[in-house]
Amino acid sequence: MTAVQDASALPTQQVETGGRPRLLSALTIITLVAVLIGLYMALFNARTDIDQGDVQRIFYIHMPAFIGAFVALGGTVIGGIQYLRTRQVKWDTLALAGVEVGIALALVNLVTGMVWARPIWNTWWTWDPRLTSEAIMVLTYAAYIMLRQGIENPEQRRRFAAVYGILAFITVIITLVITRIRPDTIHPVVIGPSVQTDMAQGAFEVAATSGVRAALMVNMPVWAVLVPITLMWYRIRLENFNQHIQALKMKALS
Repeated sequence: MTAVQDASALPTQQVETGGRPRLLSALTIITLVAVLIGLYMALFNARTDIDQGDVQRIFYIHMPAFIGAFVALGGTVIGGIQYLRTRQVKWDTLALAGVEVGIALALVNLVTGMVWARPIWNTWWTWDPRLTSEAIMVLTYAAYIMLRQGIENPEQRRRFAAVYGILAFITVIITLVITRIRPDTIHPVVIGPSVQTDMAQGAFEVAATSGVRAALMVNMPVWAVLVPITLMWYRIRLENFNQHIQALKMKALS
């Protein structure tokens, strides 16, 4: 909750300008080191997949990045609910940070998926249900940013954004489960059962290749927890500074 507490400074309050908090600095170092370790596990420790070759290594970032987007956008839901309950600006700041970081990680997932699809599916893009639903998800949250830009009244903007951010999470849930409920998808489900085992193209078993499980176990917490939390914390601090500057402008003009 330290990141949320860091966001609690209102524009009219004193904003810290003496550098990053020690905890954030430590978290940044841990995240950077963890990302490097994860890349080493994916690129060098895991053995080459016998069916897909080296392109399969992109999966160790591809799937964890989506889970990271899920975590970040989940933060938007928490921020939206708490803002509607308390009307405290810090929760709106958390929601905004969650959307921006969530979009970034979702785009990482989409781009790495396209790179993987080119040699496996022989195309950069196909209107597979999972790909289509994620594209809709990204566009839905891009509209969240546009909504905020289009409303001048701060209180109304935060209230509308809170409701929109909560409802938009439906697209995240759909994207997460669609490969298990649509029989016509060719998108592989690696972990757990699926209704489309006969149509999946590019699937692989976790236990089939040496090092796969270890690479996943390292990269999952890195991209699903450390990366989104670290980026959201930085975005929260940036928004706090922005609010402080806007308050100073209004004071100077009054």
